[in-house]
Amino acid sequence: MKIVSRPFSGVIVLEPQVFADERGFFLESFELTRYRDIGIKEDFIQQNHSRSSKYVLRGLHFTRRNPQAQILTVIFGNIFDVVVDLRSGSPSFGKWFGTELCDKGPRQIYMTHGFAHGFCVLSDHADLHYQVSERYDPTDNYGIRWNDPTLRINWPVAQPILSTQDKCQSYFDPMRPL
Repeated sequence: MKIVSRPFSGVIVLEPQVFADERGFFLESFELTRYRDIGIKEDFIQQNHSRSSKYVLRGLHFTRRNPQAQILTVIFGNIFDVVVDLRSGSPSFGKWFGTELCDKGPRQIYMTHGFAHGFCVLSDHADLHYQVSERYDPTDNYGIRWNDPTLRINWPVAQPILSTQDKCQSYFDPMRPL
């Protein structure tokens, strides 16, 4: 496994080792000791799989009462992935980081709790696998509007496909960090 970058404290872009030949490939998507050795200390208790179509934008989502750390892997397709630092007192508070993730490579992104997360699908569809450190609680589901004028995220799609919930999210409030 290779660390590609650490754009913020608590965010790591990873490149797992891939063993490929004419039959296909194998990669180890998670191994506790290796991830602990690079500073990922959370216990991941739930795994999720999502599929989205081209130009779907999901996010920016976060939790408050049961903060989740995540490791995200693109199983199929290509996305533009974004994290926004919502941690009070963090030097990168209110800043965002975006990167393309795809099944060619492949890469993972780890984020500790305290970040809002979103992504936009660039391929015909994309399958994502999430490992999370807390169970999903629908009463602890918050978000920031994808086109927030303060954050000014440079999404690669001008007219994304959004859920009703994501169309109605609040704007970023720097007075209300996590």
